[in-house]
Amino acid sequence: MPDVPTSLTYREAYARLSRIAAELESGEADLDRVLPLLEEARAAYAACRERIEAVRAVLAGGWAEAEEDSEEDPGLDADQEA
Repeated sequence: MPDVPTSLTYREAYARLSRIAAELESGEADLDRVLPLLEEARAAYAACRERIEAVRAVLAGGWAEAEEDSEEDPGLDADQEA
């Protein structure tokens, strides 16, 4: 069973998914090769999903806090206001 290495980048895993889809959609894939292709596609999909979820977590957490901090005007002290 061909596994997708966890060291693959998102782009590499996505490219692998695209190649597998093209091979399966062509109808030229040998029946004995279909199951291994599907297993490889599942692993590549999981790798892509993990990376997407990691980015979402960063955007939802760390960046949201950074945006809130940047919305405040750091150039004004309490003494300089009004």
